[in-house]
Amino acid sequence: MTLEHTGLRATGRNLLPVLLAGSVVALALSSCSQSDSGTVSAEAPVTVNVSPLPATSLPPATVEPTAAPTTETTQPPTTPLLTLPPTTLPAPTTTEAPTTTVARNVEVVGIAATPFEAVGSRDGEATRLIQERLLQLGFWNSGADGDYGLTTVQAVMAFQKYLGLEATGKVDESTAAYLQNFPERAHGTADTGDLVEVDKDRQLLFIVRDGMTIWTFNTSTATGLPYHEEDKNSPGEFQDGVSITPNGLWKVNRERPEGWWEGDLGQIYRPKYFRGGVAVHGSNSIPNYPASHGCVRLSVPAMDFIWDADLMPMKSVVWVHGA
Repeated sequence: MTLEHTGLRATGRNLLPVLLAGSVVALALSSCSQSDSGTVSAEAPVTVNVSPLPATSLPPATVEPTAAPTTETTQPPTTPLLTLPPTTLPAPTTTEAPTTTVARNVEVVGIAATPFEAVGSRDGEATRLIQERLLQLGFWNSGADGDYGLTTVQAVMAFQKYLGLEATGKVDESTAAYLQNFPERAHGTADTGDLVEVDKDRQLLFIVRDGMTIWTFNTSTATGLPYHEEDKNSPGEFQDGVSITPNGLWKVNRERPEGWWEGDLGQIYRPKYFRGGVAVHGSNSIPNYPASHGCVRLSVPAMDFIWDADLMPMKSVVWVHGA
């Protein structure tokens, strides 16, 4: 999806488990050939015409003894060598090292040096190492303290959703193996601009800065189902509708900075509104499936972090996509 009117560009994602991206190798073979042919030519024989001398009266000659004829050694005739055409060898083949094209919004961090323990949801040193790895891979939690608390459950659930694993929030053998071998930080679809990206298909929220995803959170968006519920601000009145988190490009247009607020359909924590009464807000229930009436739920500590780090200021772009 290209977001032309906002300067945002979105590309499709490469989801892994273990890590890593496609490559094209170009091989070129070239050869040249030449040939020279040598030619052996024989000149025509030369004919010498000898005219007879005129007869002359000479005194009788004294005949000297005739010496024995000298025997000359005749060398065999030399056969000229033919000039053969030069042998042409194909040019050496140069094989370039394969190159891997990495998308602009991908940051490779490599695999972990040692495997992780399948801790389930236990506290301890093994959990502290898992928390560190989750932070390295971009899944926010409140810190590597070894306490398998709410934010660790949410970070593990986000990691499992990102990899397409069963999102239990517990570190089983499969999750531990992926934590060790997944080589890159999590990222959304957007690869340009500053925005909050809500991926309804994967139920994840990404904070994007200059096209790079800096944090990934577990979220729960609308169910897509009809509802008939009492208005919490108008007892005795009921609201009817369909639970929808609207797709599109929006902007944060109002917010409530402190504590809990009573929404028409339930309590919400420190909301950031981007479309009518639809907001990103804190909640005490962020399951591994869509559960809201339309809002985008985060854990209360995650919402506090977003406020404290000013990750969703007023007029921030919010891009919602997915089924």
